[in-house]
This record gives sequence, structure tokens and C-alpha cells, in this order.
Amino acid sequence: MNELIEKILLYWQFPFVQNALIVGVLISLCSSLLGVTLVLKRFSFIGDGLSHVAFGAMALAAVFNITNDMPVILVITVICAVLLLKTGKNTTIKGDAAVAMLSVSSLAVGYLLMNIFSTSSNLSGDVCSTLFGSTSILTLTQNEVYISIILSFTVAAMFVFFYNKIFAITFDEDFARATGIKAGAYNLLIAIIVAVVIVLAMKLAGSLLISALIIFPALSAMRVFKSFKAVTICSAVISILCAFLGMIISILAGTPVGATIVAADMLIFTIFFIIGKAF
Repeated sequence: MNELIEKILLYWQFPFVQNALIVGVLISLCSSLLGVTLVLKRFSFIGDGLSHVAFGAMALAAVFNITNDMPVILVITVICAVLLLKTGKNTTIKGDAAVAMLSVSSLAVGYLLMNIFSTSSNLSGDVCSTLFGSTSILTLTQNEVYISIILSFTVAAMFVFFYNKIFAITFDEDFARATGIKAGAYNLLIAIIVAVVIVLAMKLAGSLLISALIIFPALSAMRVFKSFKAVTICSAVISILCAFLGMIISILAGTPVGATIVAADMLIFTIFFIIGKAF
């Protein structure tokens, strides 16, 4: 046990490990805050669709040799989030169909671009690490760290500031509209914030595992708590704990960061599910 603690303290001295843990915890916190709203509104599939859009945007940035790809991915993902919200209201293409269409198209086009314009000698490895996550969270540049911290605090601040409005449209959107709340504008705000979180979480969990960071903490908290506030707080605590433990285990054991965090989320969900059934 002492050797394990000494090893953790040794790794903690490296700046890249400190940056990775800080960014990972902040991203997980933002994901959990939005997760409760998305699950209750049955919008959790939007996160999955936008994560695939982010993969396509990353492939596009790679084609044009854009080294600092986060701003490009962010802009494209936010635009698609807005379009997805508008398209979802179209009577011809329903919301779930629009998400599925956009999701599959983005994955296909992204992988096609990476094959046609590939400059890497290990394309399969690059694609696998992008989809499922790797240790890329440990190679964040200083600019990426600053951007992640600023965007994470912005997302958290917006959630706190608009908490009452988000609460209202989450449980009864029609009543919220009747009371004068611009539900469409706040739904748009939620979609944009989700897009930001998706882009931030790509290096942490990979495109295919991001939605797990959003959904699992919220579902775990809902097994035990019933009020919106209690579920939100519990979800945030679970998400932070799983992210921290997952990243520590990943660093020590050399396992993929995203998959390790999701495994921790699955374990916590199982525990909370048993507790919920017992009490």
C-alpha cells in the first residue's frame, strides 16, 4: 500500500499529470451537470450524435493539417448542435432520425477522410484512440489546458446562473412557456453547452465513450435520490470521483483513460442500483 501511495505521489510531481487530472475532473463535472437534464428530457442520444460529429470535425482538421484543432472542432460541433435542434422540430425528419443520420454520416465521412488523406503510418491505431480514448489527455498542450479550464468554468457558471430556467424546462416545458420562459432559447443554450462539453471530453474518453460520462452519473444518482437538486449534486460528486479514480488507475496500470473512467462509472452505477433496490 505504501508503495502505491509513493508511486501516486511520484507521478503527481509531473505537470502533465496535474494538468490531466485538473482538466479531467472539470470536464467530468460539466458532463454530470448536463447529464441530469438530458436524461430527464430524454435527450441523452444528442450527446452520442454530437460526439460522432466531433470525430468527423477532428478528421477534417487533420486533413488540413490544423495542429490546434480544438477551435475548429468546437465551431463545427456547435453549428451541428444548432442545426440538430432546428431539424428535430421538422415534421419530415424527426429528432431521433436526425440524430441517427447525422451521427452515422459524421463517422463515415470522418473515417473516409482519414483514409484518403492519411499521413499516419498507423491509421487504425489513430482511429481507435480517437474513438475509444487513449492517454492523449496526458499530452495536452498548455493552450489546450487553458481553453479547457476556461470553457469548463463557463459551462458550470452558465448552469448555475440559469439553474431555475433549466429546471423549469426540464420538467414541464409547456408550463415554462406559459409562464413566459423562452424554452426554445434555453433548449438551444443546452444544445450548445452539450456541444462544448463533447469537444472538451474527446481527449478524455474518445468519441464513442463520451455519452457514458454524461449518462452514467445521472442514472446512478437517480437510483437513490429523487429531487432534481439532490440528483444533480450527487451526479457531480460521482462524476468527479470516477474521473479522478479512473485517471489514477489508468496512469498506474497503463489502461486507456476513457475506458477506465467508464468502467468506474459502471461499477458505481451497479452499487447505487443495489442500494436503490435495497432501500
